[in-house]
Amino acid sequence: MPVYDHETFLSPLTWRYGGDPLRRVWSEVGKRRLLRRFWVALAETQAEAGVVTAAQAADLRAHQDEVDIERATEIEREIRHDLMAEIRTFAEQCPEGGPIIHLGATSMDVLDNADALRLTQSLDIIIGRLNGVLSVLAMRIEAEARTVAMAFTHIQPAEPTTVGYRLAQYGQDLVADLAELRRVRREVRGKGLKGAVGTSASYTQLLEGSGWSARDLEKGVMDRLGLQAFPVTTQTYPRKQDWHILNALAGLCASLHKLAFDLRILQSPPIGEWSEPFGAQQVGSSAMPFKRNPIAAENIDSLTRLVAALPRVAWDNAALSLLERTLDDSANRRLVLPQAFLLCDEVLGRTLALVEGLQIWPGPTARNLRDYGVFAATERLLMRGVQAGGDRQLLHEVIREHSLTAWSALQDGKPNPLARLLAEDPRITDLVPADQVPSLLDATHHVGDAAERALAMAAYIQEEVS
Repeated sequence: MPVYDHETFLSPLTWRYGGDPLRRVWSEVGKRRLLRRFWVALAETQAEAGVVTAAQAADLRAHQDEVDIERATEIEREIRHDLMAEIRTFAEQCPEGGPIIHLGATSMDVLDNADALRLTQSLDIIIGRLNGVLSVLAMRIEAEARTVAMAFTHIQPAEPTTVGYRLAQYGQDLVADLAELRRVRREVRGKGLKGAVGTSASYTQLLEGSGWSARDLEKGVMDRLGLQAFPVTTQTYPRKQDWHILNALAGLCASLHKLAFDLRILQSPPIGEWSEPFGAQQVGSSAMPFKRNPIAAENIDSLTRLVAALPRVAWDNAALSLLERTLDDSANRRLVLPQAFLLCDEVLGRTLALVEGLQIWPGPTARNLRDYGVFAATERLLMRGVQAGGDRQLLHEVIREHSLTAWSALQDGKPNPLARLLAEDPRITDLVPADQVPSLLDATHHVGDAAERALAMAAYIQEEVS
């Protein structure tokens, strides 16, 4: 048996990224247990049909968990067929049931049903992780629903929003991702029992005179496995299923990427409103001790970028599975399927920690609101001036002139003079008393119904994950 340690290449997914539950799902032992589970289900159903004995099926079940990778690897080196090596290993352990293992089946009857089981198990783990992220996010939305902050369009200060409303955008996207993941989870299908080209010919012949049809046998096996079967297949289940699942995972990663990227922008000191958790002993840079780099957010964006590339491989597998099958999908599926799930598992874990520990800094938030919110609040002054009989176009020009002057002052590092400039301009004060101008330019009241919408989204999220 080969020995794998840190003296040889190891995938980061083996030890660095992703969690043990998913690693076990996609482990070699986990796979072989599922293969044996299929063979036991097949034998037990065939025993009901009278084509094998109950004792033979019971013998297989008794040795089902005795996976011996070392022996299977030894056999595979001789025969160069991994599934047959596992069959022979299992058969050696089962003196009575060994002769009927895999009776009527082709390799993909076993492998594709096992993969469907792994897909359902993996989706359940990812959905559970996403539920956890959404639950915490909903609490943060509620807590920050009325925290006023500047919103940015084109990465430029725009109008005020609330922190909770911004968080609600991420929550809305993630709830949509949750719905899509649940949908593909519901629709996962196994190949069933359809043989070499999908016609069930071998099973039909095997069952002659038994009173059972191939469909009866398929239903019995799939019921034991807890899977639905595709109505029609080739030698494999439709590879479009993998594409749908990887697309759903990539869609989730798009939402997580945006959240992390936004945090990276907001953590930049010129804005400085948010920051990810930073441990007391954490080192931000080997060269610059003062650095607080957003490493979790950067890691999320790095890993999600890889997940975004994986659906293309699944697309090719679906589009290029020629006629009743080709084998050019087999090797890459061993990589892309576990990679996609383990990467999503890692980024969900990092996102959970990020959302739980997200720091909203009141000082920079107030500073940016003070410096830039007044520009947006001029809309309130404009409305009040028109209501008092002013010319909208003239007032717009007055505000534009003073806004450009105020912007230049900010660029020079000076306080924003816009409120003073407008309160001193008779074209404004003939319509709006000068003492009312500062309050009208208070941007904290210019957030519309953001808080209410944020709270409604938090309630919706909690309802969806409950």
